[in-house]
Amino acid sequence: MIGLLQRVTEASVSVDGDTVGAIGPGLVVLVGVERDDTRTQAERLLERLLGYRVFPDDEGRMNRSLADTGGGLLLVPQFTLPADTRKGMRPSFSRVADPALGERLFDYLLSKAREQHSDVAVGVFGAHMQLSLVNDGPVTFWLQVKNRQ
Repeated sequence: MIGLLQRVTEASVSVDGDTVGAIGPGLVVLVGVERDDTRTQAERLLERLLGYRVFPDDEGRMNRSLADTGGGLLLVPQFTLPADTRKGMRPSFSRVADPALGERLFDYLLSKAREQHSDVAVGVFGAHMQLSLVNDGPVTFWLQVKNRQ
């Protein structure tokens, strides 16, 4: 499972012109589900998202996590994120989870996030979305949790 996280001052996601999720300062995370992912990867990714130290402390160093700051978490399902782009001029989607598995694991990640964090917003799985954000820094990190079979 992949999480492309961006520290933001604000962000929102819309479907058909209607805002379906919005946060103030916090993290926007594009979430890609790979075909071999399980709930274990979703749980580990969430642990990393909530604990990853990307917010500045009093000295300006990235020593505070989303759990420390209480900021918003906007989770956006992103089918194209796990695409294989190593060769050619067109991405291969052979590593991407089928839609049923992808939605099941994304929903699981979301439910666990809502259990563990107070400010969680979400995009719509399978929808054509418009994402607006103000990246703070800019700060962007790729987190990948592999299945250890």
